[in-house]
Amino acid sequence: MGTRTVHTSELSGGEPEEIRGLLDEAFDGDFGDEDFAHALGGMHVLVRDAGGVLVAHGSVVQRQVVHRGRALRTGYVEAVGVRAGLRRQGLGGRVVAALERIVAGAYELGALSASEAGAALYESRGWRPWDGRIGTLSPDGPLRLPEEEGSTYVWAPPGGIRLDPAGRLDFDWRNGDVL
Repeated sequence: MGTRTVHTSELSGGEPEEIRGLLDEAFDGDFGDEDFAHALGGMHVLVRDAGGVLVAHGSVVQRQVVHRGRALRTGYVEAVGVRAGLRRQGLGGRVVAALERIVAGAYELGALSASEAGAALYESRGWRPWDGRIGTLSPDGPLRLPEEEGSTYVWAPPGGIRLDPAGRLDFDWRNGDVL
């Protein structure tokens, strides 16, 4: 299996459609247009089998997170998916390891929103659920997002930022699901 890391602008011909197809399958049809839009504009990790079929994907996009009055350049992990018949074989870990290298090289903090099914993968790699409050900087001002508390995970690169668990994480606003 081959792994390729590429910016959205460098995806070739039908790769965006191929990625979308994989994600539609991996999320059992619960992956909307806004979810896909959130995965674009950053770096993608693509894993292909020996025949060239896309079997796993993940991306990291830049977001701003305000914590204790400071804007943190955050690598937000999106659209991590593995083809159904190939799960639990290390492909998700391979994708996340490559995304972590990107976060460590370019960002102060890594963050993501994990499903119940995906949480164990992230926790096994040192990602931790944020125990504090979660919010967003909405067009109408700061807004708390209690429904995101418990499923938002953070990861600080080695030697990176130390977060105050008593502080709130406020994510930049975006259409669709904020996180």
